[in-house]
Amino acid sequence: MNEDIRQELAPTGTLRAGINMSNFLLVSSRGPNDEPRGVSPDMAAHIAGLLGVPVALVPFPRPGALADAVDDNVWDIGLIGAEPQRAEKIAFSAAYAEIEATYLVPAGSPITSMEQVDQPGNRIAVTARAAYDLWLERNITKAKLFRTETLDAAFAQFQAEKFEVLAGLRPRLITDVAAMPGARILDGNFTTVQQAIGTARRNTAGAAFIAKAVEEAKASGLVASLIAKHGVRGLSVAPPA
Repeated sequence: MNEDIRQELAPTGTLRAGINMSNFLLVSSRGPNDEPRGVSPDMAAHIAGLLGVPVALVPFPRPGALADAVDDNVWDIGLIGAEPQRAEKIAFSAAYAEIEATYLVPAGSPITSMEQVDQPGNRIAVTARAAYDLWLERNITKAKLFRTETLDAAFAQFQAEKFEVLAGLRPRLITDVAAMPGARILDGNFTTVQQAIGTARRNTAGAAFIAKAVEEAKASGLVASLIAKHGVRGLSVAPPA
């Protein structure tokens, strides 16, 4: 192990891993001391093992808060969706896993395809600063985005105010559609959220190490085994970089 890499990624002697607690596919349960468990914490532990240091999980309620803390010296690696806005300050690996993001429409909606969503008069409920919200911010030009702090709040607003569209991750929308008779999830996806591991851009040697480790974890079957271990539906191994 190159000591420069260890110094960049674990300067305190422990790998501090920022974990997004709002992604139920990646943090799928809690341990006896309320510690996060799931694919994301296990990937962090794997990186720590390669470095030969212990791991300390640093939970964040939302991915935006995790990304904002990149300059605060509270985490060494962050496990969140890789998006261009975040990549300005964070050097991301290629994705280790990906999740489809799509739309839910209410019963009787005339919207039947992705192409019909971005039209004047359509209101889209979305969770603020989720990776798919960042995609919508860049790409939606005619419909209007309405942001809430949580997944539950987005669904509640969509229902209460009779919005035309709810944007979200397909696994969550499968749960939401069951609570709305006649509602439909559109076929296909508007993006796939690329779940990656990032570090501060100044950590050039560390970023290269993480990128290589992620590719090896996909190729070896480790990522697939973690998805199976935690029984996660809707999360798939990302293709090779």
